[in-house]
Amino acid sequence: MISDFNDPELNGKYLGTISSDFVKISDVLKEAAYQVKSRGFSDFPIFPISKEKQPIGQLFLGKEEKNLEWNYYITYIDEFVQRKLIAEDALEDFKKAYKDPDEFCCLFVMDGAFTSFVYIPYPEE
Repeated sequence: MISDFNDPELNGKYLGTISSDFVKISDVLKEAAYQVKSRGFSDFPIFPISKEKQPIGQLFLGKEEKNLEWNYYITYIDEFVQRKLIAEDALEDFKKAYKDPDEFCCLFVMDGAFTSFVYIPYPEE
């Protein structure tokens, strides 16, 4: 379930539009992830993204308002466990695979039946 751009469908169909959005909003996402951590909500911020409205997380950046391809939501690992998107027995594996949120943005890509975790490195400052 966790992907580092190895999924051929992710590379072919999604990576271009995700990357073009990410360049525009990476600073905002990085700051939001920092706030989630620093305020003690979670050490595992996750940004679900979809082209349509969806129920996971709170809408953070709407595609129409920011001229983006995707809607960006914000949540953290607890909601994924509560919704049984990450099984309790897989939680430790997820935490081990989760990349440093100061360096990587954790996106959860949702498009119809396709779902995948993706880690995109923030641009160097």
